[in-house]
Order: sequence, then structure tokens, then C-alpha cells
Amino acid sequence: MHDTKDQVTRLAGDATGSGDIRAANGTKFVARALLIGERLDTRALENAGKPLATAPLVLAVGMDGVAVLFRYGVVVLFGVPGDAGRKFVRSLDAFVSEPFPVAEQEETQLAVLDSRDQAAVDSDGTIMLRGRAIERLQLVADVLAKSLVLGHYEGRIAAAFDRIEPLAAMLRKRGRTGAHSRELLSLIGNVLTTQHRMVGRVETGEKPELLWEHPELERLYMRLAEEYELRERDRALDRKLEVISRTLETLLGLVQTRSSARVEWYIVFLIVAELALAAYSLLTPH
Repeated sequence: MHDTKDQVTRLAGDATGSGDIRAANGTKFVARALLIGERLDTRALENAGKPLATAPLVLAVGMDGVAVLFRYGVVVLFGVPGDAGRKFVRSLDAFVSEPFPVAEQEETQLAVLDSRDQAAVDSDGTIMLRGRAIERLQLVADVLAKSLVLGHYEGRIAAAFDRIEPLAAMLRKRGRTGAHSRELLSLIGNVLTTQHRMVGRVETGEKPELLWEHPELERLYMRLAEEYELRERDRALDRKLEVISRTLETLLGLVQTRSSARVEWYIVFLIVAELALAAYSLLTPH
């Protein structure tokens, strides 16, 4: 663990005195969000490295790069070259719970401009920021991280729909689901886990805590959240999760009812068999 912490510290480098990103006005640089696992121990990383800022945690990477890390498993890299980014992400392995075999990622470009406007998104998707303060990067990272996580859950929910659709079709055609209680309970567990992570851990529908300390950045957040459709996508996922939950509960109820009816028939059969044996013993002469 100590070797890993030393590696993180070396890759992160020393924090800059001003806490600003090192980019000249008008210069574009890449912002890359990576979902590397289910959870990231940011508290341990905060103690291991030399953070530029916290809540969310920000580390300097090399001389010019910046990494913003979130406890729900997302790392957002600003101005970090590909090789340096891969080395930095590998250095986080010891701090990641349930890592993904292949990290999901979302990439965009940023430009720092001297402008009166807080922020804008160009026609090519470039996010233009006024000023170089680190809290602006934290806010952009929050939006990119939530967008990436929403995309991840959108894929999982689409896969859940693909599993449920044949069951519903069989119920319509044959009047039975063809599924077992264990399979349905597993699906329900996946849905509940997704809801828990979205609401309790990622908080995709909530504003970042950073706005409490920097209320002047709320306009920036609202414009970026609108650009990435965070609220609409969050609501759409809630509706889909609700539909999946109701469907699974209905299917599970039908399966359990059918199982109960089968057990009742077994009991009736045993009673009839016992009565038949009793009657046979009475009618048979000794």
C-alpha cells in the first residue's frame, strides 16, 4: 500500500501555488472522464497525495495536468496526455473497489477564454470557461462524471429491458412467464442496487456541494447540466426503473401464485391418496 501511495504522489506531483490550471487563453485541452470501478477511496487518496482541492478531490498530474476524483469510481483528467493518464489510472488500482475490466470513458475539449460570459459550449462541443480557477474545473468534472455514470446506467437498464421483454412476451402469448423466482429476484436486486447508487452515491439529480461555497458558479453549472441533459436523463432513468420494478414484481407475484397453486394441488393429491388407502384398508377383508 505504501508503494502505491508513493506512486500516486510521484505521478500527482506538487500542487501549484495558485491552484489554477496552466493553460493560456484560447488554448484548448482535453477533458477525459473515466469510470474505472464501482467505488474509489478518495479519502485514502487525499491522505496519500498532495491535493490541490477537496470535495471533490483534485490532484495535479505531472507538470500541467489535473485529475478530479469522485468516490463513485470516476476520474476526470484535464490536459493529461494518454500515457501519463494511463499510468495515473493504474496507480489507483489499490484504491478501487470492484474495478471494471475496461474503463468506460467520455471525452470533450475545454478552452479558457477572457470573456464576460460565464461559459458556453461551442458548436463542436468545446466547453469554454472564463478564468482558470480550479473550482471551475471541479464543476466541469462533476458534470462530465455524472454524464458518464448516467450513460453507464442507461446501458445497464437497456440490458435489463432486453431480459424482461421475452418474459413479458411469453406471458402474453402463453399465459406464463417461463422464469424462476430466483431469476426474477436477481433482476429486482440489480434494479434496487442501481437505484441506490444513483440516489445515494452519485446523486445524479442533485447540484454539487461546491455551489454552496461558490454560488457565483451556479449559472455555469446550470448551463452545462442543460447541455448534457442531466436532469432529463435522470428522470428518464427513474421512469424506466419504475417500469422495470413494477413489471418484475408482477411477474414474481404470478410465479409465486403458480407455485402456491402447485403446492396446493400436491396437498390435495396426498389427501386423496391417504383417503383411498384408508378406504381400501376398510373394504379389504382381513
